[in-house]
Amino acid sequence: MTGEANLSILIRTLHPVLNEGEYVFCCVKDLDNIDFGHLLFHFKESEGITIVVGKEYADASNLEYHNIFSWISLEVHSSLNAVGLTATFSNALYEEGISCNVVAAFYHDHIFVARKDAENAMDTLQKLSTGR
Repeated sequence: MTGEANLSILIRTLHPVLNEGEYVFCCVKDLDNIDFGHLLFHFKESEGITIVVGKEYADASNLEYHNIFSWISLEVHSSLNAVGLTATFSNALYEEGISCNVVAAFYHDHIFVARKDAENAMDTLQKLSTGR
């Protein structure tokens, strides 16, 4: 199954879910001391390796971070070739003054928003999905 690519269907079936917990973005030089069981994802850049982990793990591991995020998953199985989904939901969040960091995984899109904006982001995404 390759996922949905029709934008109107994607928007109608977003089904945003607020995952429990607090999450942080950290930059490390290598993954040698990182417990992969706590790692949501990692991405290698020329400056270092970005990791996203739970705040509790970061604190226990003395990892530096600057912001605390909530994690929203869009349960619609979106195609990696879909056009306009990220633009549509990020614009809706922008209209509410909510910054978002987006990760596209194989099945779903995941949105990280400031912890203080989580409920407003959920309301915005649900309104977008229902056309209200």
